[in-house]
Amino acid sequence: MDRRPTMADIASRAGVSRMAVSYALNGRPGVSEELRERILAIAAELGFNASAPARELRGAVVQAAGLTMRRPSATAFNVEVFRRELISGIQSVLMGRGFGLALQSVADVEDELAVYRRWSSERRVAGILVCDLETDDPRPAALEALDLPAVIIGGPLPCSPLPSIWSDDGRAVTEAVAYLAALGHRRIVHVSGPGHLLHSQVRAAAYETACAAAGVEPVVLAADYTGEGGAQVTRRLLSTARPPTAIVYDNDVMAVAGLGVAMEMGVAVPGRLSIVAGDDSALCQVVRPDLTVLKRDIVGYGAHAAQLLLDVIDGGSPGAVLDHAAELVVRGSTAPARP
Repeated sequence: MDRRPTMADIASRAGVSRMAVSYALNGRPGVSEELRERILAIAAELGFNASAPARELRGAVVQAAGLTMRRPSATAFNVEVFRRELISGIQSVLMGRGFGLALQSVADVEDELAVYRRWSSERRVAGILVCDLETDDPRPAALEALDLPAVIIGGPLPCSPLPSIWSDDGRAVTEAVAYLAALGHRRIVHVSGPGHLLHSQVRAAAYETACAAAGVEPVVLAADYTGEGGAQVTRRLLSTARPPTAIVYDNDVMAVAGLGVAMEMGVAVPGRLSIVAGDDSALCQVVRPDLTVLKRDIVGYGAHAAQLLLDVIDGGSPGAVLDHAAELVVRGSTAPARP
């Protein structure tokens, strides 16, 4: 070999990932003793000789997990409960293993892929957590090509071997629609997140199926998870000749904004309009009336995702793991439909 051998060369010869080579060379758990000895033998055969500073650098940079966010708005992050609690749960588990969290804001998918490539080439992270899957999402395939351990939060993806953790969003939406239909509501609108997100599509499909079962005509309007987006959609709905008697919002921020618009327009909640929020938060509990919600343990969800990623980094293959689904918690914002 004319050039200095690299860990990629060892990985190619051994038929394993670069991460496995790193574990073997640095004496870390995650590979069997038989594989460790084989990798060390190949390294010696190729003349691989890492300097002490390089070994220290490799030992440091892999003690972090990577997570990108394509919602750069500071206001949205400070208010929206899902992201904040998800990250809290992730960090609680990573800290227990001495791992940090590399959190990067990105503008779009190309920016995100560039971050993945940089993290891989600079060995900044030991693995990646992937959120907000899209239709024809290129990220899983890119991570496979980079040989980076990864766990998808949401899914599972039938076309990708990457492990995933997911919650049955469809079941939660079905429960909300069935509850509203039992209260006599026949004009139930679903205000979803952005339509290109797979979990928005899953929820919308479940809503339409539940509406068909209840004899309700389905109406889905996409928004952007922000208060402004939720307010605009609600104002438009309540200005129609036949406004809905119930609205199911995909998150807490849009639901609280929708409640504010209803109050502004003189639409009594729950007298003339029932509201269900897709996440629970302090916002949902301090407004009046307090909001009926689809509640789940988001901190626990993040912690579970982080533990799965650590398992993958250690050489495990957890597959697709189903987490707890959200449960309907009835509060003051829902009531029987008026005749």
